[in-house]
Amino acid sequence: MTIRSAEHTTFVIERRLKAPVARVFRAWSSPESKRQWFACHGDWASLEYALDFRPGGAEKNYVADTDGLLHAYDAHYIDIVPDSRIIYAYEMKLGETRISASLATVAFKAQPGGGTRMVFTEQVVFLDGYADNGARLQGTEIGLNNLELFLERETSPIH
Repeated sequence: MTIRSAEHTTFVIERRLKAPVARVFRAWSSPESKRQWFACHGDWASLEYALDFRPGGAEKNYVADTDGLLHAYDAHYIDIVPDSRIIYAYEMKLGETRISASLATVAFKAQPGGGTRMVFTEQVVFLDGYADNGARLQGTEIGLNNLELFLERETSPIH
């Protein structure tokens, strides 16, 4: 018998990026760009990725960890204001078990000198005893670190 539970948490991550807002927003909205940085575990195998970036659109990122366990991310885009904000809901599954459901907001604001202030807010509910132990926050921070590296690579000259 499964004991049902719902444990809520919210976290906010703020980044000051050197790239202009339009470039940062494009990194989120372009399937080719997002696929390059949207991973928190480089040693996991990509199984399926798709991005339909529009209100009502969806995103899917299925990967297998080093033990072969499926980590399934399925998102639904709710609100998109170009170069301003993205709001989406998503669920995570381990194998066939839903472990969480989230609402995420990404806000972008131009900064003096051409940079971007990006604020990522996630409201998450962990389901049925799933013990996250801070892994979601850590994985999100790694993904946003990857975004920052992606933006730096995109603007650096080729030698």
